[in-house]
This record gives sequence, C-alpha cells and structure tokens, in this order.
Amino acid sequence: MCYIRPPLPRDWREWADLRADSRAFLTPWEPTWPADALTRAAFGRRLRRQAQEWRDDQGYSFLVYDRATDRLVGGLGLTNLRRGVAQMATLGYWVGQPYARNGYMSGATRLVLDFAFGQLGLHRVEAACLPTNAPSRGLLEKVGFTHEGYARGYLRIDGVWRDHVLYAILREEWRG
Repeated sequence: MCYIRPPLPRDWREWADLRADSRAFLTPWEPTWPADALTRAAFGRRLRRQAQEWRDDQGYSFLVYDRATDRLVGGLGLTNLRRGVAQMATLGYWVGQPYARNGYMSGATRLVLDFAFGQLGLHRVEAACLPTNAPSRGLLEKVGFTHEGYARGYLRIDGVWRDHVLYAILREEWRG
C-alpha cells in the first residue's frame, strides 16, 4: 500500500502543496507553523537538519508514498533517539487530509518500526498524542502500542501547552 523514504530536495513542491492543502486539518495537532513553513528555503533547512540528525544517529525522517501512484501522502520519523542504556526514540507522524483514515499511516508506522527494531536495534519506541485525537490513538493501538500514561502540559501544540496521552511499544512486543 505504501513505502517510505528519506525526503529529497525535489520533494519540496509536492510536500508544500500537501501540507498547504491540509493545513486546517493538521494545525490542531501540531506545533505552530512558522510564517515561512512551506517555503523552499524552510524545506531546505529542514532537510539539512534531518540529514545532520541521520549522520549523528539522533533522528530519522521519512516521507510516505502511495505505492500504486507514487503520490506523497504524509510523513513520519523517529526523533529524540537515545542510545546507551535507553535504546529508544519517539515516533511522530502526519498524514495529508485526503489520505487520512485509509491505512497509509499504519502501514508506514509498521515500516518504521521494522527499521527501528531491526536496523537501528532500538528496544523501545514512544509516541504521544492529544487525548482528543481518536484517530491517532487508534493508529497507535492498531499497530501494537500500549497506552502508558498521561502527561500534563507535555507539548506546545497550535500555540498552547497541551496534555498528551503516552504510548510505547517494546522490541519484544513488535510483531512486524
């Protein structure tokens, strides 16, 4: 159904168009977008930061594509990678409004968990979402994450410090 790959400079226009078309759908769940969020320059800065994170083994970002059409449908990544005794990272994701609730993100999440537990050798992947984001909670539960708790004022979303529900999956729980 889908495949994932790291973003490339040539992806800017399709990425910016999908994010712009989905802005009202995405902004209630995301940090406030800077004024230049969708510009080519901002995308270039994002790619340089992500490339540095890959080199430093601190984070891994991917775009998600429909396998049949090669159309961009969203993005996801592993951030805040911690090695040593932790061996864990945080999963984040977004999907363009036209593609929501069609299985793309659950497929992409399975691919990134294969990468996390296989190639990266992680022990744990965490995720957090707003308590009111039923589709996101459903996605995490569908792919095997366990609800672990509630964090008050966890992230600043759409300009406001918001509570989040916390989820995680361990390598031994992953059934790929």
